[in-house]
Amino acid sequence: MGFFRWIGRILIGALAGIGLLVIAAVLLAGSVWRDLSNRIEPVPEQTLLTLDLSDGVNESNDADPFALAGFTRGITMPDLVLGLEAASHDARIKGLALKLGTGDLPLARAQEIRDALTAFRAQGKFILAFAESFGEAGNGNSHYLLATGADEIWLQPSGDVGLTGLRLETPFFRDALDWIGVSVQMDRRKEYKGAIDSLTSNSMPAPQRENLQQLVNSMSTALAQAVAARIGGDEEAARALIDQGPFLAADALKAKLVDRLAYRDEFETELDRRAAGAKRYALADYAAMVKPPKDAPQIALIHGLGPIQLAADGSPFGDVVMDAQTVSEALRSAREDPAVKAILFRIDSPGGSYVAADTIWREVARAREEGKPVVVSMSGVAASGGYFVAAPAAVIVAEPTTITGSIGVFGGKFVLSELWTKLGVTFDGVQAGANADMDSANRDYSFAGWNHLQASLDTIYQDFVTKVGAGRKLGADAVEQVAKGQVWSGADAAQNGLVDKLGGLSVAIAEARRAAGLAPDTPIQLVPFPQAPHDLTSFLEQFAKAAETRQFALLGRIGRIAAGFERLLDANSSVQAQMAPVIPASR
Repeated sequence: MGFFRWIGRILIGALAGIGLLVIAAVLLAGSVWRDLSNRIEPVPEQTLLTLDLSDGVNESNDADPFALAGFTRGITMPDLVLGLEAASHDARIKGLALKLGTGDLPLARAQEIRDALTAFRAQGKFILAFAESFGEAGNGNSHYLLATGADEIWLQPSGDVGLTGLRLETPFFRDALDWIGVSVQMDRRKEYKGAIDSLTSNSMPAPQRENLQQLVNSMSTALAQAVAARIGGDEEAARALIDQGPFLAADALKAKLVDRLAYRDEFETELDRRAAGAKRYALADYAAMVKPPKDAPQIALIHGLGPIQLAADGSPFGDVVMDAQTVSEALRSAREDPAVKAILFRIDSPGGSYVAADTIWREVARAREEGKPVVVSMSGVAASGGYFVAAPAAVIVAEPTTITGSIGVFGGKFVLSELWTKLGVTFDGVQAGANADMDSANRDYSFAGWNHLQASLDTIYQDFVTKVGAGRKLGADAVEQVAKGQVWSGADAAQNGLVDKLGGLSVAIAEARRAAGLAPDTPIQLVPFPQAPHDLTSFLEQFAKAAETRQFALLGRIGRIAAGFERLLDANSSVQAQMAPVIPASR
C-alpha cells in the first residue's frame, strides 16, 4: 500500500509541475495579449461611457488570477465609484449607457452603485439603462433598485420586472442529521446567534424569526424608497406596488416602472441620437485613466474580504478569504508608512475565526492608538468577526442594506459515532492525556470538555462586547442591547451606534480626508495595501507557493481522493469557536 502511495505522489508531483508550466504559459500569453490589445486610447472630447454589469463588479481583482492575466473584464467597486465621480466633473463626458439585469448583485452593492449614479446625474449627465429582463438571470430586486438611478429604464418587450419584495430563508437539518446518525454538540452566546439553529432545530426559533423579520423589513424600506422615487409616489404606494409584482413588460410600463419597451438595437439607436457625435468608452478604461497628482496625499486602501481565517491556503484558485496574516501585515505597513495619511478598510465578510479576527482587530486598534485614522467602509456583509475587526475604527460607514452586527459566538462539534455504527465502521486507538480526545468526532464531550467549551464561549463573548463598547464608546448595557447575536441592517445599525455614517466608498473617502485633516476637495491617491509586484509575477509567486505546499489545489484533490479512505479513518469534525453568522439566502 505504501509503494502505491509513493508512486501516486510522484505522479501527482509530475502533473503539478506540468500544470504549473501550462497555466503559467497561458497566463503569460494572456498578460501579453492584454498589454498589446488593451492599450487604452485617450478619452475622446465627446464621450459616452458604457458599463455592462454582466461583466461583473468585484471588490478587488487581487484574488482573481484570470483578472491578473487580463482574461476577465469586471470592474472593481473603487474604480466604478471613483470613475463615475471623476466623470461627473469631466466636460468631455456626456452620459452613461448602463446594461444590467444579469449577474450576481447583492442589495448593498446595488445601493452603493445607485448612489454613484445619482451623484453622476446631479452634475447634468444623463444615464440610460437597458435590461432584457429583471430577474431571469439575476436578482430582480437588486438590479431594479440599481436601475432606478438612471434617467430612463428600457426593457425588452419579452422581459419582465421581477420586483417581488425580499425574503430571507435558511434550511434546517435536524431531522436529516438524526436520520444519518450525526449528533450536534454545540452552544452559543447568545439567543439570537442563529448559526446552530439550522443544525439543532426543525424550524426558525422565535428570537431568530424576530431578528430576521426586523432585518428584512429594514432592507425592504430601501427598495420601497427607490421605487417611490421612480414612480413619483410615497413609500406606502411603492410597497403596495411591490406587492403586485412580478410584472410582465406591458404591466411594468403601465405602472411607470420602466419608460420604454424596446430591443437592444433600438436602445443603441437612441443612445446615438442622445449623444450625437460622442464615442463609446468603457467606464473601466476611463477609471484607469483617472490619475491624481503624484504629490497628492495618500490614503491606504485595504480589503478584508470573505471568511476570516488565520492564513490563506496558498492557492491562487482558492476561495477569497480574509486571512489575518495578509491583512494584519497590510495594516501594519500602512500604519508605519509616513506617506499614508489615513487607512480605508473595506470589509465584506460574514466572520470566521475568533483568533484570526482578534489578530486583525489588534492592528486596527494600534493604528488608532498611534494617530493613523482608520475608516471602515462596509460592503454587503460585515457581520460577527467582520464587525469585530471594524469596531476600533475611527469611523464606520455602511450602506442602509449592509448586513452587520451579529455580536456573538458559537462553537462545538459534530459527533459521528452513530453514523459509523450504521456504516459498519469502528474506531479504536490510544492516547496520552486526559483530554486528548476532546475534539474527537467519534465520542461525546466529557464533562470537562463541555465545561471547557462553555468557558471558551463566555470568554470570547465577553471580549467581543468589551471591545465593541470601547471602540464605539458605548456602555456595557448599551452594547448588550445590540449584541446577543442580533443581525442588523446598516440603517438600523446607524440608529443603535454600531455604524457612524450611511453611504459607500465616496462617503468613506470623505471621512478619511476629514480624519486626516485634509480639505474636502483635496485630491488624494488611493493606494492599495499590500502593494503587490507585477500582476503576473504576483500570480506565479502565489502559484509556486501553492505547488510547494499543496502540489496545486486541483491536483491535490486527486491525491485526496486516492487517499480518501485513509483520511476518512482520521476524520475530525470539531467546530472551533466561530464568530460567523449564518446569513440566509435572499431574493
